[in-house]
Amino acid sequence: MLKPDQNLLLTQTGRGTPMGELFRRYWVPALLSEELPAPDCPPVRVKLLSERLIAFRDSAGKLGLIDEFCAHRGVSLYFGRNEEGGLRCPYHGWKYDNMGHCLEVPSEPEDSNFKKKVKLKAYPCVEQGGVIWAYMGPPELKPALPALEWATVPADQRFVSKRLQESNYLQALEGGLDSSHVSFLHSGELHSDPLHRDTKGARYQADIHPKFEVIESAAGLLIGARRNAEADSYYWRITQWIMPWYTLIPPYGGNALNGHAWIPIDDENCWTWNMSHHPTRPLNETELTAMQSGQGMYAELIPGTYRAIANKDNDYLIDRAAQKAGKTYSGVKGIAMQDASLQESMGPIQDRTKERLVSTDNAIIMARQRLMKAALNLQKGIAPPGLDPNAHKVRSASLVLPRKVPFQDGAKEALIARSDLAPMNV
Repeated sequence: MLKPDQNLLLTQTGRGTPMGELFRRYWVPALLSEELPAPDCPPVRVKLLSERLIAFRDSAGKLGLIDEFCAHRGVSLYFGRNEEGGLRCPYHGWKYDNMGHCLEVPSEPEDSNFKKKVKLKAYPCVEQGGVIWAYMGPPELKPALPALEWATVPADQRFVSKRLQESNYLQALEGGLDSSHVSFLHSGELHSDPLHRDTKGARYQADIHPKFEVIESAAGLLIGARRNAEADSYYWRITQWIMPWYTLIPPYGGNALNGHAWIPIDDENCWTWNMSHHPTRPLNETELTAMQSGQGMYAELIPGTYRAIANKDNDYLIDRAAQKAGKTYSGVKGIAMQDASLQESMGPIQDRTKERLVSTDNAIIMARQRLMKAALNLQKGIAPPGLDPNAHKVRSASLVLPRKVPFQDGAKEALIARSDLAPMNV
């Protein structure tokens, strides 16, 4: 369990908090490219790390992520006019460019320099891999863009989506670090979902007593969960945690690789990002159909929004008959919403002073320790881990190894991201 001050340290991510300052040192997945589809399209409200912002694409296609509120009288620029190279407040016509500089104050005399004294907070943005990335930290310390494999493959080899989750980022991240719950919560889907059924990996998950081995990596953690396979062998599922919020998880069979990112909106909500890619081929029809229809780790969304159809307002459409019959372990349909329903059930911010952890929670314990250490070290001027793009060039994997072979040795080549090497999965 954690002490109250430790729980606060880990879960508060606003500006000026230790974790908030840590997170601002990384590039943040801010929006999907589809949210700003064309120059001069409508602006979009964006809340990240408890900051209320507005994103827009100007007439030249340049991206802007600026303070939501006009410097004049505090009007939300969501209602602004995106035109002629800037975003214009509809109240009195003050206009801002993509870096927050005030371009026009129409009510002032033509020879006035007043507009040059006005600037909104603005963050640099870069588009890569179907995602608009923002950097919210000290400009002089801006790192290189992440080199995550899913963000660098061709578009037809990648599928990326996001979903609103009504909980603190940490309990969602901890779910992604926990491989043991799959044998229970997702047991029904392992044999029915098109991206899981009829694979050896799904069959090996019947072993409900996994053993965890966790090793620190350059960017975060390497998490090996082993289960019994055939005689004298283990089935290993190896997850990469890349600080501060990414997990790379192995798929089943020959399907695409998967990943998540949990990005704080504020301390009680986060974006669950889902990323699938295959490094050596385009995604096939089975994969795309499943992802687009909300199967596997994806969810069916309310049209025009990023909120799931199954949500806490309707008890996630729980089907008690299906639960009793064993079709789904929890009665909630779909892997994504099975996870979200239980993570949200903990409350907006889980009280970790009451928990009782066991050996299968070792990855969670180590991730908490590494996050807290990084946040406190940053206050001493020590740069956080995981900023070097070379540390991102890794993969998840699943494989069967002889029992005497350490997983990090047997899977060494499979854990390197290479465009000429297909994933290793069971």
